[in-house]
Amino acid sequence: MVQGWLVVAALAIGLVAGAGATALLFVALHRNRTAAAVAAGALPAGIDAVLDVLGAPAILVDPSNRLIRASAAARAAGLVGDGIEPAVLAAVAEVRRTGSPLERDVTIGGDRRHHLHLSAALVGARHVLVLAEDRTEAIRLTEVRRDFVANVSHELKTPIGAIGLLAEAVESAAEDPEQVRRFAARLSSEAARLGELTQDIIALSRIQSAEPVAAPEPVGLDAVVATAIEHSRVAAEAKQVELVAGKRRGLRVLGHQPTLVTAVQNLIRNAIQYSPEHSRVGVGVARRGDRVEISVTDQGPGISEEDQERIFERFFRSDPARSRETGGTGLGLAIVKHAAANHGGEVRVWSRLGRGSTFTISLPLADDGAAGGSATVPAARSEGGAG
Repeated sequence: MVQGWLVVAALAIGLVAGAGATALLFVALHRNRTAAAVAAGALPAGIDAVLDVLGAPAILVDPSNRLIRASAAARAAGLVGDGIEPAVLAAVAEVRRTGSPLERDVTIGGDRRHHLHLSAALVGARHVLVLAEDRTEAIRLTEVRRDFVANVSHELKTPIGAIGLLAEAVESAAEDPEQVRRFAARLSSEAARLGELTQDIIALSRIQSAEPVAAPEPVGLDAVVATAIEHSRVAAEAKQVELVAGKRRGLRVLGHQPTLVTAVQNLIRNAIQYSPEHSRVGVGVARRGDRVEISVTDQGPGISEEDQERIFERFFRSDPARSRETGGTGLGLAIVKHAAANHGGEVRVWSRLGRGSTFTISLPLADDGAAGGSATVPAARSEGGAG
């Protein structure tokens, strides 16, 4: 009975202190193993209740390697499926062989892999308790950050290198005014590209690191669309693309107006970049039940089904050669995705090759009596697509 309360107390420490107390938990169990040997084969009192409330993935294995107890999170983390995961059984065998607590990093699963930090120790004479800390998301975020830094470095290298070469060209052509003007124009273009990329990196970093809007205010979407169109008008006129706004709907959402303007403007800018001259880009707002949709439609070349799955990834370009002609940083749609998610919404795309594309931001509709600063934007729904 004493051993049972020691187990419960040690597990309680782990619940209160988190993953950092795992080692302490198993040391406590190991030091009291001798007392438990008297009651070999009996489970410590209270172990069922502890496993029931344990938030971390945990399993208890008997001397024959049969699963006799499991926490609710154990199956979600992949510790058990049709049987106990082989990597977990290997850790159990090691604990029995050495008689000492064990900590080990393992990767399990097939298509959906889990990166786990296992902690295992004897409970009683030959039962083994295994706890797992799921580090899958932390590892994924580390990989995303590493890829992001690599992509940013690559994208910055092109305009910076071009600016250096053009500066040298201007210097060597000092006696030829026509050449100087030509190189100066290209310098301005590359500087603008560098500035746009820098601004998009800053915007994505800010939006991606932000929590759902904590103090949202009622935002009229007619004003959001009008502002985004006005900010895009110069680019549209330069390419002779007509911007067409739908009817004013008087619909509102709860959120942050500048962020929503940025998201819609990025969709419009993307549509202009991929639209042929003398074509149209339409922007409309519509209500769909308890949600509101902002759609941007173009008459461009369309996007293949394969590329639609990745279109919202940072720096993804379906045709890098064409992207150099159309411009853009490859970050605009990623910014839209995160801006929508921060407002409890999502963004999706419909497209057919040769028939254009429609990008739609779907957001929760504000209640008629919504007041600023009194609510929190709902958490985002499951997002379709990649990124």
